[in-house]
Amino acid sequence: MIRFTNMPNPPTEALRKAGWEWMIGEDTVPYLVDQVVSVNTSEAENYYKAANTLYEMFVEAGQYAIDQHLFKEMGIPENLIELVRQSWDDDRHTHLYGRFDFAGGIDGEPIKLLEFNADTATCLPETAVVQWAQLMMNGHDEAAQFNAVYETMVEQFRYIRRGNNDLTPSILFSSLEGYPEDFANVTVLMEAAKEAGFETDHRFIHEVEFSSEQGIFKQDAETGHFVRYDFWFKLVPWEQIAEDEPELTAMLTQLSRERKVLILNPAYTLLFQSKYILKILWDLYPYHPLLLQTEARPLSYKQYVKKVILGREGANVSIVQKDGTVLESVGGEYGEQPSVYQEYVALNQDEHGQSYQAGVFYAGEASGLGFRRGSKILDNKAQFVGHMVD
Repeated sequence: MIRFTNMPNPPTEALRKAGWEWMIGEDTVPYLVDQVVSVNTSEAENYYKAANTLYEMFVEAGQYAIDQHLFKEMGIPENLIELVRQSWDDDRHTHLYGRFDFAGGIDGEPIKLLEFNADTATCLPETAVVQWAQLMMNGHDEAAQFNAVYETMVEQFRYIRRGNNDLTPSILFSSLEGYPEDFANVTVLMEAAKEAGFETDHRFIHEVEFSSEQGIFKQDAETGHFVRYDFWFKLVPWEQIAEDEPELTAMLTQLSRERKVLILNPAYTLLFQSKYILKILWDLYPYHPLLLQTEARPLSYKQYVKKVILGREGANVSIVQKDGTVLESVGGEYGEQPSVYQEYVALNQDEHGQSYQAGVFYAGEASGLGFRRGSKILDNKAQFVGHMVD
C-alpha cells in the first residue's frame, strides 16, 4: 500500500525565490497534489540500481537489434535506418536523457520494467524542480528526495560538449507549437545547457531553418539575420519526423554524417523507445527479475497488456484477461501499428484504489524519481505525485 507525507503548502513561492517563475504555469504546479509518496532509503536505492542495470541491458539489446537487422520489427522507418546506425556507431552521439517507467518497488513489491521513454521523455519540470520546491515550502530538507535530475542533466551537457569539441557549443531547442507541457520540458533542458556553457535558444520546429549545405539555423526576429547552431535538440518523435518529413530526414542524415549538426536525442534512441525491444530483452535475459515476459503474440495462458510498439502516453493500450476479455483499454492514434504483448502486473495502489507508476530519469546514470497517479492504464491525464525519502 502506498504511504504518504502531507504537503499542504504549494511550491509556488519556493519556485519564485529560486528564480524559476516560468515553472509556475498551467501545465506544472496546478496538477501537483498536496501529498507525496513516502519511500524508504532501501526502496529509493533499488529504483536507482534498477535503472542503471536496465540501461546496460538496453545497450546490449540495441546492439543485438542492429546486428540482427530488426529495424522493421521495431517499427523504425526505413529512411531513418542509416541515421540510427550512424549515431549508434559514433560515440560522440550521446543519449542525453530518458525515463524508465516501473511497476512495484514499494511495500515489498518487486520492481518491474514497463517501458523506457528514451526519445521524448516528459515530466522533467515536475520531477527535477517542482517536487523539490514542494519539499522546500513544507520545511523539509532537499536531501530527503532521490532527485539529482537537474544537476545530472548539467553534467550530461558538459560531457556532450567535451566529447564534441570540434563543434561550437550552441544548441537550438525545438518543440511543437501548441504544447505548453513540451515547452516547459524544453525550458528545463535549456537552463541546464546554459549552466554547462552552451549558447541556447528555442524555436518551434516549423520556425527552424534547415540547409542541406550548411546546417540548422534560426532567424533573428530583430535583424532578420540567420544564426547557425551546431547542436539541435528536438522534442519531436523521430518516427514522426521520418514519416511526415522524408526530405528533412534525408537532410538530417547528410548533415549528421558531415558533422554539420549533432542531434539530441540521437536517432538510435528510437531503438530503446520501440516497445519491441521489450521482447528482445526477454529473449536475451529470460526471467530476469526486472523484466516482464513480452512476446510478439498474445500470452493466451496469462493476463497481459497489449501495447503498440511506438505508442506514447498510454495510447492504444489494453489490459486483457486470460479468457481474452478486455479489462481496460485506452484509444488513440496509433491503432494501425503492430503490438507487443507484455505480462500484466498490477501497479502499487493507495487506499482509494488509485494506481501509482514510478518514473526514474536516466542521464548517464539514474538521477531522479517521481510518480504518476491514475487508473490501471496511465495516460496523459495522469497526475504527477512527488516523493520523499524517509
